[in-house]
Amino acid sequence: MSRPMKPVRSLNLEQEAKERENEKERNKLLGIATPASSTENSEWCHLVLTIIEAADGAGHRLLRQDVQTLDTMQALCLPLGASVSLLIMFFFFDSMQMLFAVCTAIIATVALAFLLLPMCQYIIRPCSDNNKISFGMCGRFTGAEIMAFCLSVSIVCIWVMTGHWLLMDAMGMGLCVAFIAFVRLPSLKVSTLLLTGLLVYDVFWVFFSSYLFNANVMVKVATRPADNPVGVMARKLHLGNMGREAPKLSLPGKLVFPSMHNNGHFSMLGLGDIVMPGLLLCFVLRYDAYKKAQLLSAEAGCSDIGAWISNRSTNLNFCSARHCSTNSMVYQCIVIQDPSVSMMHPSYFHCSLIGYFLGLLTATVSSEVFKAAQPALLYLVPFTLLPLLTMAYLKGDLRRMWSEPFIIQTQSKNLDV
Repeated sequence: MSRPMKPVRSLNLEQEAKERENEKERNKLLGIATPASSTENSEWCHLVLTIIEAADGAGHRLLRQDVQTLDTMQALCLPLGASVSLLIMFFFFDSMQMLFAVCTAIIATVALAFLLLPMCQYIIRPCSDNNKISFGMCGRFTGAEIMAFCLSVSIVCIWVMTGHWLLMDAMGMGLCVAFIAFVRLPSLKVSTLLLTGLLVYDVFWVFFSSYLFNANVMVKVATRPADNPVGVMARKLHLGNMGREAPKLSLPGKLVFPSMHNNGHFSMLGLGDIVMPGLLLCFVLRYDAYKKAQLLSAEAGCSDIGAWISNRSTNLNFCSARHCSTNSMVYQCIVIQDPSVSMMHPSYFHCSLIGYFLGLLTATVSSEVFKAAQPALLYLVPFTLLPLLTMAYLKGDLRRMWSEPFIIQTQSKNLDV
């Protein structure tokens, strides 16, 4: 009999314990028994359901109510909202640049702390008992959370004083990870609508905005630096050299890389070109794990996948389930597979990941060939979405993935409460 694998550490240890207790109580209400038989099939069929929300790329368990799942209307409205925000920054940047800089610094601080928290937990785990320290009205925090926040504040402060591109990229990566961790795509339909709308948005504002506004709106907003808040305050307080030496800040809405051909020039990749395809990759990764859970539960002789959680195989699989009013089980899964097994059976995730790499490579080559800014989504969306749709059609999963891929109607009387 295989031994259970240790679970990934939660970013909130206290909440993890509460989740386990709440899940045990819910299992009692649902009539799902804990493992009692010594046979392997019986254990597979009666493993306790566990709420494990894996934050994509960070290994972070989240409360379900903290994850925002986009619906069809939100997917359609997101490109419109992005267009409005772009126009506001284009027309009112000079008068609102201080507000933009301060808000960006605050949001980046929180996102960077979120990104650094697992590392801080790992570092202080041997010398910490996970007790929380009270800060009055601000709340109670663990040593790892305090350490992550202090590191994040230090990085943002150094960025404000120096404007260095590496620190800006670190803040941008924190924003990407936080967005992907807290936002989720529920189906291929929503994913297609969102990426198609953002493709039109990206192409229009890069290629056609100059005909309406006499300037490339996307490029101008992305490359316009903001006044340094430290410099502005120093000039108002007549502090002399400090106000003159404070560098202008390029806001972290993008990742920048020094050009290999032109010294002093940078190549840019917008955070949206990372986050939006990243959401699609997370969706197909969950679907791959869901399909694997179905297959393994069938092999284990369990008729109800809702009573089975695959956390004991050679691969590391985490699935979560919740009971709906329609007596269906909604599954949202993420899988970290053994590479030697995964490469023998290419999945939807591999297909999309390779497409993303090829799309990004094509966008980079096009930028070098045409010597002009290119809308990255023009290449990323076709290279990720079209192979995925084709593969789903050939495998017979397209209809399922399009609408409600993680919902199963169950007939088990144990779920009728």
